[in-house]
Amino acid sequence: MIVTPAGMNIYPEDLEKALRSQPGIRDCVVIGLERDGNSEPCAVLLLNGSDGNAAATIEAANRSLAEYQKMRHSFVWPEPDFPRTPTQKPIVPRIREVVQNAKSGAGKTAPATDSLAGMIARITGRPVQSGGQDANLETDLHLTSLDRVELMSALEERHQVDLNETQFQDVTTVAQLESLLTLGASSPVQHVFPTWPQNWPVTSFRLAIYYALAWPATYLLAAPRIRGRENLRGLQGPVLVVSNHVTYLDIAWILPALPARFRNRLATAMGGERLARMRRPSGNLNLYERFMERLRYFLAVSLFNVFPLPQQSGFLRSFAFAGDLADRGWNVLVFPEGKTTDDGNMSPFRSGIGLLAKQLNISVVPIFLHGLFDLKQKHQILTRPGHVRATIGAPVRFADGQDADEITRELERRVRELQSV
Repeated sequence: MIVTPAGMNIYPEDLEKALRSQPGIRDCVVIGLERDGNSEPCAVLLLNGSDGNAAATIEAANRSLAEYQKMRHSFVWPEPDFPRTPTQKPIVPRIREVVQNAKSGAGKTAPATDSLAGMIARITGRPVQSGGQDANLETDLHLTSLDRVELMSALEERHQVDLNETQFQDVTTVAQLESLLTLGASSPVQHVFPTWPQNWPVTSFRLAIYYALAWPATYLLAAPRIRGRENLRGLQGPVLVVSNHVTYLDIAWILPALPARFRNRLATAMGGERLARMRRPSGNLNLYERFMERLRYFLAVSLFNVFPLPQQSGFLRSFAFAGDLADRGWNVLVFPEGKTTDDGNMSPFRSGIGLLAKQLNISVVPIFLHGLFDLKQKHQILTRPGHVRATIGAPVRFADGQDADEITRELERRVRELQSV
């Protein structure tokens, strides 16, 4: 909230809404500029290239605002995008610092970020010395996991490349990072994050199908045994559910394991590349195959409320969408191994789950699925009651300052421990 010298309270989101309704605005942030112990609203704008006109935009937006809300200060952000968190929210303190320095004439309006060294300096606050191509990102520049995510996002935006997450995590020096940029350009996969599956008509249809068909089928085929549900007693959502990954139908065993308050509002992360192929089938497929791929996409999204979690790049938008789901009261299911098991053993958790858990800042529920790998090997879905088991561990919530890699390791440990329960 911004308190003006006249003592009026202004809410930035009201002003941002008025600005975003203008055609020349790509994004905006409204901050309070300090004025004699109070503050005045200042619009920080990302313009749509030559189509944007800051003065005209402010004037048009002010027409829809009350007199005390009107913006008399503005600042055009000089970079292609705002500095953002891993969930793609603008980092307001950093934006405010740049604007205040520019308005007071102290220093440059924004740090130079045309170069890779400039981007690293902006994100870490530590300059890369000339000739620092051999500087180690971790030991010399002290890049944290969150810094890496922010840097990857900034590089993709600036250079319009699609970086491979696994290769990016293996980079250790500035020189290696430059080489990755040179070789890393590819045609970005367009991931779509639909909100219509969470609408009440689709949700009602999905639950009707589940309880009329899928739920009875689950118990007729396997009658899974659920253990540890008492750990969820009194726990309120939204929650992040993490589980080992054995088959592509693991969600069929996760759903009956969860109480109805979580089960009925569950969104599941699915491989983004696979979803993209289903949504836009390859031209090499015949007409029938393309139709079946699109049908699979529609059924997966509507009946299981899945959303894309890319394995290579673009996962930042997925994190942002998961945050939006949690804000709207939806629980999120993720399989952190990123692939189904080949030998029955758990694979190491991908580092992104720690970042996601840290950014969502909600309780995490670990689950381990037993008895599915032997059925997978036999291509069998019918088994005796209790052969398939789902064990639910105690929920955990992590401290704000906890390291994302540490969170990843802790979640993997908690899921592995359930294997022997």
